[in-house]
Amino acid sequence: MAAVFFAAPVVSSAGSLEALKSGSTARFHYLTPQAVKTADAEVQAVSGYEQDADSAVAAGSEQDRLYYLAQDQVELPGFPAPPEAGSAEDKADMAAVLQWQKDRTSAQCEAALAQAETSYDSFFAAVSPFPSPLPSSVYGFFKRAASDSEAAYRLLKKIHKRPRPAQQNNEVKPCLGKTGGYSYPSGHSAISHIMGLILSDLVPRESAKFMIYADQAALNRVIGGVHFPSDIEAGKRLGDVMYKKFLQNPVFVSDMESAKKYLHQTN
Repeated sequence: MAAVFFAAPVVSSAGSLEALKSGSTARFHYLTPQAVKTADAEVQAVSGYEQDADSAVAAGSEQDRLYYLAQDQVELPGFPAPPEAGSAEDKADMAAVLQWQKDRTSAQCEAALAQAETSYDSFFAAVSPFPSPLPSSVYGFFKRAASDSEAAYRLLKKIHKRPRPAQQNNEVKPCLGKTGGYSYPSGHSAISHIMGLILSDLVPRESAKFMIYADQAALNRVIGGVHFPSDIEAGKRLGDVMYKKFLQNPVFVSDMESAKKYLHQTN
């Protein structure tokens, strides 16, 4: 098993779930590779993985069905664009990817590879408040939320068509293998963020832990060389937007309430 090395997130004053529901956004920003090396927290990563979700999108593996949202709710024409090619932010993005490539360890690459699948177990198995394996209804709940979220980031990827780091610079050598699809926004970041927010509402006292795990899953995509930092931040922003929409849907709220009965009794 490979260890996941955490970068402690820096959370803005608007970083609570209550602030999110009232219209603010919770933002988590990455520390430098050097800072990550000094972090104390380690957890065991999940060893199994399946096809990368972004590659599936590139290959045309798309799901048309929406569960909790209407089609117009996953179309986000006002969502911010990625940094302009050649801009200072774009260059900083590439510099960050190359710095991680220089400083990452084999254990970090293994941990990132173990999270190639965008699933609940991939992101949260080590800290899950639910029995393992997940009860079928809980599994379905997280799967439906992920599916609706995928529809949103899939549309944004098609709009912005930002190439992956390795497609822009041949010095980038991803340690996750060949990853297709567009780069912006990160689907892993969006889905792990949404799942972290769900868990935080289910078990509020463990919120910080869940969001750190979600943040790590996102950061692993930068460590692995398949996303830019701004892709990850955009994924989290998308996660905030989508979760607010989910909370306005009575079926979603009912399904989340139903999931509570499966929580470990200590929760």
